[in-house]
Amino acid sequence: MASSTGTGWAQLRQQARSLETQTENLFHTYAQYASMTKPPPTPAEEELRLESQLKDLLQRRETLIAQLSRLLDSEATLTSSALKQNNLTRHREILTDHRRELNRLTSAIAETRDRANLLSNVRSDIDAYRASNPAAAEADYMLEERGRIDQSHSVMDGVLSQAYAINENFGLQRETLASVNRRIVGAASKVPGVNHLIGKIGSKRRRDAIILGAFVGFCFLMLLIFR
Repeated sequence: MASSTGTGWAQLRQQARSLETQTENLFHTYAQYASMTKPPPTPAEEELRLESQLKDLLQRRETLIAQLSRLLDSEATLTSSALKQNNLTRHREILTDHRRELNRLTSAIAETRDRANLLSNVRSDIDAYRASNPAAAEADYMLEERGRIDQSHSVMDGVLSQAYAINENFGLQRETLASVNRRIVGAASKVPGVNHLIGKIGSKRRRDAIILGAFVGFCFLMLLIFR
């Protein structure tokens, strides 16, 4: 009797674990409907089928747990009853968690669908109102255009503010460079022979520029003559 009872317990537990795995797999698919941002207005056939399968699995698991409980009661004097009691408790906890998860997903799907339908109805009412009131539709259009123009003005003001800030920064840099140049010139004027050296460098540059200009002019003249 104990052997047949143990065999029945093992078979029922195996069925319970298999149904738990099936339930988790279906939850993975069913949860996708809860994550939709724009669900269909009415439940799709696949969604209804998944929900029905989940409810059926939960019911079958509850029946199996009841059978396991009766088997455990029939062998209450055996030493293995404590371990089996722990297994039975664990199956009940998983079943409770799955029932809670199904209720959560069903509520989330319904809430998402109601919100989407509400927004769709609001948009439909607005479109119908505009269609029946051309003047109001025109006024709404003008308000929208004004909002876009105001937004463009805000962007332009921001760009102009940045341009003014950059221009002011350039002015400060010019003043800094001018101050540095004045200091260099002032320091150079205090060093003996620097002004004479700078003058000679300037004269050489002017002479080189004259020679280069004359050479370019001569080449251009020769090009015109022998063309």
